[in-house]
Amino acid sequence: MVAGCAPRAQSTDGKDAGAPRPAPYAGVEELPENLAADGTTIVVGDPAAATTVRLYEDPRCPVVEEFEATGAPALREMTLRREAKTEYTFASFRDDRVGGDGSKRAVNALRAALEAGKFTEYHAVLFDSMAENELAGGYTTASLLELAGQVEGLRSKTFDSAVTTMKYREFVTASERTYEAAGGDDPRGPGTPTVAINGTQITGHQYSWLFEKTLFGLLLNSAHNQPQTG
Repeated sequence: MVAGCAPRAQSTDGKDAGAPRPAPYAGVEELPENLAADGTTIVVGDPAAATTVRLYEDPRCPVVEEFEATGAPALREMTLRREAKTEYTFASFRDDRVGGDGSKRAVNALRAALEAGKFTEYHAVLFDSMAENELAGGYTTASLLELAGQVEGLRSKTFDSAVTTMKYREFVTASERTYEAAGGDDPRGPGTPTVAINGTQITGHQYSWLFEKTLFGLLLNSAHNQPQTG
């Protein structure tokens, strides 16, 4: 059973059956990316998508890295087909557990990438290189800027300055507080990754399904094909 990181010691009801479906996005660079009205949730995908997936992630959590490499591609495919949208909330508690400020700097850089319309691409690059960066002590300003160079059109004076000066420090703090509040009775937060599909958190034996593309795809499709009520 895979355990997550934790800071501890379109309608399916037939109404639109005759309406033409929008074409899928050709690639992740076409995906809509927005900051929600709450100021901490980053939303990726067609706003009209029938399925909503809420993700809580810490950029330095190795279990999140595993999820992004294994199960998450199933979510990406559904997002490209306009069937799902993803709501990200970023935690930064790993800094307190393993030292440094790499999580905070990475969350700040992700927010800067959102401002540049490159969040999805940069998010992928960060997790692809997370293990290597952890071996070097965690994300730094220099490594975050270097990784941004892998995303076409991301590097600019505005982006570089935002990363260097921690422009979105308040966003980082507010996001961590939102994550902690999601823990319910546990003030430390729910752990990462935490995944909820259409409001239902994935727990128990199904949690391990998050790390298998086919099984996570089954969870996603089951929720997508189940009419929502209320």
